[in-house]
Amino acid sequence: MAEDFGLPDIQLDSDGLYREEIFTDRRAGTIRRLTPVTAEGNADISRPVLYSGQTQLLTPTGVLPLGFEIDASSLSDAIRKFPAAVKEALEQAIEEARELRRESASRIVVPDVGASIGGPGIGGGGPVSSGGKIKR
Repeated sequence: MAEDFGLPDIQLDSDGLYREEIFTDRRAGTIRRLTPVTAEGNADISRPVLYSGQTQLLTPTGVLPLGFEIDASSLSDAIRKFPAAVKEALEQAIEEARELRRESASRIVVPDVGASIGGPGIGGGGPVSSGGKIKR
């Protein structure tokens, strides 16, 4: 008998199913084709086939995995558009890294309580460390 640990009831959306196929040249990357299907496994022509790509780039700091959507109408179209999609995904990753760096650099640093109080001897006579804590 399974115990209920307050976990959510997870169910698949039978109206949003896709069959996944993976194509790779084992060198530059992979293309995933997601074909919409019905709950019976038949092709659902009322929804579009989706394509996405994955690759890895070697950078000075290590391997950078990239995943991206490819706006394509067929596998051959996705193969043709793969290089441009990689370039766009890389540019987006670089811009996101720059934004994170800017946000990190612009954070306001708030000193610990007591750090702005004068030097040693104030408020009890003990020396105050640079972190605002009294050393004993």
